[in-house]
Amino acid sequence: MGTWSARATTFVGLMAVVFAGVAQAQVPQTSPRPPVGGIGSPPDAMIFYVAHGPAGACGPDCSEWIAAEGTVQWDTHKRLIAILDRQNGRKLPVVIHSWGESNLNVSTSLGRILRGRGIDTMAGPTEVQACQGKAEADCFALKRLGGPLDAKMNAPNAPCDLACVLILAGGVHRYLLAGTRVILTGMFIHNRLAPNVSRDEREGASMRFGELFRIYLRDMGVETELLDIVDRNSEGGHQTELPPAEWSRLRIVTALSL
Repeated sequence: MGTWSARATTFVGLMAVVFAGVAQAQVPQTSPRPPVGGIGSPPDAMIFYVAHGPAGACGPDCSEWIAAEGTVQWDTHKRLIAILDRQNGRKLPVVIHSWGESNLNVSTSLGRILRGRGIDTMAGPTEVQACQGKAEADCFALKRLGGPLDAKMNAPNAPCDLACVLILAGGVHRYLLAGTRVILTGMFIHNRLAPNVSRDEREGASMRFGELFRIYLRDMGVETELLDIVDRNSEGGHQTELPPAEWSRLRIVTALSL
């Protein structure tokens, strides 16, 4: 991961590829969550916490998992490393629930971290028992402590978006719950400190990131045709929903569902 990250950082500096976002609302919130990270971190930045359910809650012989919840931002990898380090060698599966305009090069960094740690991945929302009847800010405060929290994995009620797919790809074993909607959007270049990126810089960064993403997918064992779909969506402003047969053909998953 270090070599890949260094090459990307050297080339684009503070630039990031950010996906355009799935058209429908993904997370109903009655009040905004407080900021998660340091300066410049938005309120909906991804957090990680341990969830605990009954036997089989997250698959055969699985009752605990790490919930990954929110928008992938420039510093999200730090929080993933922190929670993995706290597990003292336990390889809990990571269940991804992402939304918003996520940083895609950080998403691939998360995937590389997960592959390096030998972690399995799934996608879907986690429902925390103690959050029932609580305001979003109160629920968020509980989750920020890192768990474990009594919870269950819900039937998917939000798409697995492009950021979700890229993180999912990092799993040694990769699963999607039956009924999951996998939706690929386009992507665009953004500099969080200098938003006015020139056309030449944008085109050069797009080509370089495209190469890096293809290297990432090949390393993870996923077909690079996935990026061809994303490129077409970027050009036309469209989004593509992949049926379950495509999950297997493109090798996004190693098994169709749990």
